[in-house]
Amino acid sequence: MSAPNILIFMVDQLNGTLFPDGPADWLHAPNLRDLAARSTRFANAYTASPLCAPGRAAFMSGQLPSQTGVYDNAAEFASSIPTYAHHLRRAGYQTCLSGKMHFVGPDQLHGFEDRLTTDIYPPDFGWTPDYRKPGERIDWWYHNMGSVTGAGVAEITNQLEYDDEVAYHARARLYEYARGADNRPWCMTVSFTHPHDPYVARRKYWDLYEDCAHLDPQVPAFDYDQHDPHSQRIFDANDWRNYTLSDEMVRRARRAYFANISYLDDKIGEILQVLRDTRQEENTIILFVSDHGDMLGERGLWYKMCFFEGSARVPMMIAAPQMQPGLVTAPVSNIDICPTLCHLAGVSMSEVMPWTSGESLVPLGQGGVRHSPVAMEYAAEASYSPLICLRQGGWKYTNCALDPEQLFNLETDPHELENLAENPAYAPQLEQFRIMAAQRWDLERFDAEVRQSQARRWVVYEALRKGGHFPWDYQPLQKASERYMRNHMDLNVLEESKRFPRGE
Repeated sequence: MSAPNILIFMVDQLNGTLFPDGPADWLHAPNLRDLAARSTRFANAYTASPLCAPGRAAFMSGQLPSQTGVYDNAAEFASSIPTYAHHLRRAGYQTCLSGKMHFVGPDQLHGFEDRLTTDIYPPDFGWTPDYRKPGERIDWWYHNMGSVTGAGVAEITNQLEYDDEVAYHARARLYEYARGADNRPWCMTVSFTHPHDPYVARRKYWDLYEDCAHLDPQVPAFDYDQHDPHSQRIFDANDWRNYTLSDEMVRRARRAYFANISYLDDKIGEILQVLRDTRQEENTIILFVSDHGDMLGERGLWYKMCFFEGSARVPMMIAAPQMQPGLVTAPVSNIDICPTLCHLAGVSMSEVMPWTSGESLVPLGQGGVRHSPVAMEYAAEASYSPLICLRQGGWKYTNCALDPEQLFNLETDPHELENLAENPAYAPQLEQFRIMAAQRWDLERFDAEVRQSQARRWVVYEALRKGGHFPWDYQPLQKASERYMRNHMDLNVLEESKRFPRGE
């Protein structure tokens, strides 16, 4: 049998707790539910870093931010770092991206042979945080609470325009693959920006959740002084004092977020229908994943930037012949995706494993057991020094040089309300995590490397904005002289080659 095709659906800021075993039964997501039924479903999948660019660079490379240097949403992703697109392309795949990947730097491809859209966010150093100025808010790009206070309905937004385009190009490319002008196997990554805030949805999807029983957070908002220090920094970064959130605003924001999951489900359904119509489904592996989650008002927190479950946990489902459909509860990471895709594609793992800290998930889809912890890092806005996290078994441990440690037992305390780090009864567990963390991280060195990276980028960004400006934005190329019918083509050959299926 020929090498399998690979279709990756990546979404943005989708809370993994809403996918305990595929989409929660109250979500209107029939296409994702059908996909879940034939997938290995990972109930405890985590981002390597709860922010777009660091999480995505980790997903592509199989490495943590401390290894890639992609600490935040304006840190350059170096061209020399191998990604799954490089590994697969090297193995004979045609690789393609439709949509967002938040690459920062002049390389806007990172192994993709084709990119069908530009990105939705800027690729330069303008969004660089600055640890030299703790507490500084950079108003023109920092999150604020306006996404919550302004939640509601619209038929078109910046993000809807983008994702409509992403889906259009993905469908068109699937037709092109079916026509067979290039007989190599393909890997296409379709990366949407929803359900990322702003929380604004089309009416048809908004109306699906009129009677939704899940519009209120399960854990009510805490007073500011009841939050841990990092959560307080997130509140400050999000300019919370200048906004008053009502219960109705919170419900509207969550309703629009759920509605946009249904919007995505429709878009994914359209793409999967083309896959079926063009008879490519049987030989195509499908992955569904998010870059990070969204707190959605739980504890009063919104967006991401922390290691609590709503922010750090992501949905992950893989439909592949080599993996049995079913639920895997072992904690896994999005850095595992790079080696997993290569394993499924038949790439020699000796060529891949030197360049990743992840593990192939294929054995877990066959009933295998995983013992190693999942590691996470955060070193971007709302932090003043890097934070690290380990998830193993039912336990989650977090640490930062500035903050008290946290230790949660997620089996008995799924909402992370009881920090056991100061409870003497759990001293053995705490010491075990301290040892594992010390073996993996030097927090003082990590902090110094982040600060150096930030300071360098501030110098370069200020320089590049003076005088003539050459943007790094990806410019999708459409070769008009090679599209449809042109006079260097034979019309008969063209019409026949563009028809699929032929002879029916």
